[in-house]
Amino acid sequence: MLRTTALSLTFAALPALAFAAPEGWSPLLEPAELAAMLDAGEQVHVIHVTGDFAEGHIPGAAFSPYANWRGGPANPGGLLSELDYELEAARVGVDGDTPVVVVHSGVNPSDMGAAARVYWTLKSLGVQDLALLNGGFVGWSEAGLPVSTTPVAVEASDFRAEWSDAWYISTSEVAELVDAGEARLLDSRPEGFFEGIAWSIARPGTIRGAENLEFADFFEGNRMVGSDAARTLAEAQGLTDAPITVSFCNTGHWAALNWFALSELAGVENTRLYAESMAEYATNGHALDNEPNRVAYLWRSTKRWVEGLF
Repeated sequence: MLRTTALSLTFAALPALAFAAPEGWSPLLEPAELAAMLDAGEQVHVIHVTGDFAEGHIPGAAFSPYANWRGGPANPGGLLSELDYELEAARVGVDGDTPVVVVHSGVNPSDMGAAARVYWTLKSLGVQDLALLNGGFVGWSEAGLPVSTTPVAVEASDFRAEWSDAWYISTSEVAELVDAGEARLLDSRPEGFFEGIAWSIARPGTIRGAENLEFADFFEGNRMVGSDAARTLAEAQGLTDAPITVSFCNTGHWAALNWFALSELAGVENTRLYAESMAEYATNGHALDNEPNRVAYLWRSTKRWVEGLF
């Protein structure tokens, strides 16, 4: 009896075991690949970030609303404090050692930006093994895989974040790169935003010297392309030899998709996400390309206001 107790105490004193990523793990998993890992009993933490979790989710998954990973209304792309991120990650059981799959609802390619942004944040916080579910929960359901509506009681972890700026770039750093002409600046938005025809949270136009690479270019239908196709597209754009590549959009949502495709799939080194994106850059008074003159700007603003009344 004493011997058993001593053995139990010995194991209790050991740190939690780190679970290696399962065989076949990659940053972009297909539903069947994830299902096989879960069926095999692999330790994988699944987190939904968009969609109606109560209406259906992957069995055993946790729910962490995308809004909990975003900034305030003035700039949704703004970063929260490291403590805020740490508390949310710990609340849904992220421990830094267990592989994590981030799941979006899958209603459209844009929705995957939520999962990509959370993936980027978790990676920056020090989580090692991460993946996105290609096609999201829609893809999972369409594959005929198990769906649960049972509430999941998630045990909070003692996760401790160690933030890294390796995949982040600030507004001041972007401005310096623009002045020096030393970066590939990729506007991830649809063409209308890049050309200054459309805008939402910021002034119309784009960062000076930027080129347009729409996030949708990395999709076939509702699914993101694989590593080989992403690498081919990166090579065609001449991005593989850039000293630094900066992905931006309006609020760092679509930009997270381009960052993921280039950094995690295509293997383009030193790819950074400008999280605050145009919402901060434009409001700070920086000069823009493709910005309409003041008369055109006021006309478009008035037109948008009038259209909003009807």
